[in-house]
Amino acid sequence: QVQLVESGGGSVQAGGSLRLSCVASEYTNRMNCMSWFRQVPGKEREGVAALHFVTRTTYYADSVKGRFTISQDTAKTKLYLQMNSLKPEDTAMYHCAAVSCRSLLVPKTYDWEYHFWGQGTQVTVAS
Repeated sequence: QVQLVESGGGSVQAGGSLRLSCVASEYTNRMNCMSWFRQVPGKEREGVAALHFVTRTTYYADSVKGRFTISQDTAKTKLYLQMNSLKPEDTAMYHCAAVSCRSLLVPKTYDWEYHFWGQGTQVTVAS
């Protein structure tokens, strides 16, 4: 069972930056796609960014395009989310997730498609 552990969350002022990290216990072909999701209590979980390890294609939610960047390390066991120009509406619990994208060439973007999840790291942006 792959385990994912997030870190890097915290409290920042609007306009600030944070870099989230997600460490996987192992890399297997069951997880060639990884994503960051975020959730605010009482709201649906939102896909923020996704990365296909093989094709290197990415997905970003419109709300974060140009501000957030998803990346991975060469060993494919660490996933990052660089968040710049943070806004109060970015406040949420951020989770990383992993799944096999099989023959797909683009990353999966729906939370119900993902099999492995981390516990999350809280990001709070003050206005």
